[in-house]
Amino acid sequence: MWHEPADNEPALSLKVVKLTDDMLEFAEEPKNAVILDENGEPLKAGDHDRRYFEGQWMLRYKGKYYLSYSTGNTHFLCYAIGDNPYEPFTCKGVILTPVVGWTTHHSICEVKGKWYLFYHTSVPSGGKTWLRSIKIRELFTITMEPLFTWTEWSSKV
Repeated sequence: MWHEPADNEPALSLKVVKLTDDMLEFAEEPKNAVILDENGEPLKAGDHDRRYFEGQWMLRYKGKYYLSYSTGNTHFLCYAIGDNPYEPFTCKGVILTPVVGWTTHHSICEVKGKWYLFYHTSVPSGGKTWLRSIKIRELFTITMEPLFTWTEWSSKV
């Protein structure tokens, strides 16, 4: 039976794997990617506001890898930055606070020179979590490091 690690243990690690050229098979064995805190220590399972739980998305921008993910029971969408797709990543903060319907599965994509966050919410269904609708938010600052200034757009549509 699976169980979440104790609060003082390292948080769950996400898996990263290179795919074959046809993207149908693994080209290698999956590896754990660790997310570190600001002191270079692995995030603990009890750090529910920043720890990885599920729903990861990764993109490469200007030689850095940007990992975004859901924290699980606190429903934050956080991001971390690393120098390679395997590890380590350093947690940099919250992208999106909890939405109606609580889930924070998402993607971040560039479309015609602008960056967007795609996610879902249950607002149109009156909060029925099994009836989700897509939302799209433009990320307004793409030229700064870190990749985005999340607080500048978080209150915009």
